[in-house]
Amino acid sequence: MAERMPAVVFLGEGRWALEERPVPSLRNPDDVLLQVEACGICGTDLHILEVPPGHPATPGVILGHEVIGRVVEVGPAATHLRPGDRVAVAPNLYCGVCPFCQRGLFNHCERFTTLGIFLDGGLAPYEVAPARALFPISPEVPLERAIFTEVLSTVVGGTLQARLHPGEHAVVLGCGPVGLLFIQILRASGAASVVAADIAPFRREFARRAGADWAVDPREQDLEGLVREVTGVGADVVVDAVGSLIGTALRLARPGGTVILFGMNARARAEIAQYEITRREIRVVGSYVGRHTFPLAVQMLERGVIRPEELVTHRLPLSRFGEGLEHLRRGEAVKVMMVPG
Repeated sequence: MAERMPAVVFLGEGRWALEERPVPSLRNPDDVLLQVEACGICGTDLHILEVPPGHPATPGVILGHEVIGRVVEVGPAATHLRPGDRVAVAPNLYCGVCPFCQRGLFNHCERFTTLGIFLDGGLAPYEVAPARALFPISPEVPLERAIFTEVLSTVVGGTLQARLHPGEHAVVLGCGPVGLLFIQILRASGAASVVAADIAPFRREFARRAGADWAVDPREQDLEGLVREVTGVGADVVVDAVGSLIGTALRLARPGGTVILFGMNARARAEIAQYEITRREIRVVGSYVGRHTFPLAVQMLERGVIRPEELVTHRLPLSRFGEGLEHLRRGEAVKVMMVPG
């Protein structure tokens, strides 16, 4: 094994570089060294690299939190893993002992941190992660499907809160990878119809492939009119996968319906009429990361319940990370998968 490796490093507001870094080594008893098979570029990575940033990150950190890898070396406390095992990385780490963790709210841990954002991640040939963050996934699952494990686990958290019943109607606002996974799961859950909205024609086409009955440009089509025509009363479930569309989501939901706020944009602000939420008894739920959803995501992918592999539009080496970013920024890509090898 080489002693040094290339890595995509966050340098600060809007800046990154491909740098040489030492291959990481085990420091803690439960550490595991992984050889990275692939790492996806996430919408969070785009927000990190915005100016001003839409999501915080630690300057100097190796980016990349959507990781599939093979175990190379295990610490003495990593007893459930062996070299050669294939794993998905759950990058969000929690302490387990703070007041929120003790209440089971691990995603609100006071010491919450994330590999690939605040700690070194997987946009490199090797990554070290704690054993508790690693979930075995079958080597028979195609890499283009397995790479969605992390983001799918977060979407599972949102769909569990949506509580959609078979025969109900859903709307998904935003057709990036998250929105497209919502479409697939809502359809698999028995939604009578799914209306998707996005301003990018490229993504609307993928929404149709993912199972949306309608995929509209809200700037050119009457989205509210369509939803009313399809449902008669408004959508049972509306998902904001963008992070800035709560006003639209509230208008589309029926009385007694549910709005899932999933997308995140730290700079977004909205003016809403609280009266409408109260009067129409709309259930508004924020969904962040999810809790205990990784095993279910792995099962969905292993059993082929969700097949998101066709959403991988670009497979690139680390040296072309900048190219992958630009494809995503211009709306010309859905999922960009970086392959260190």
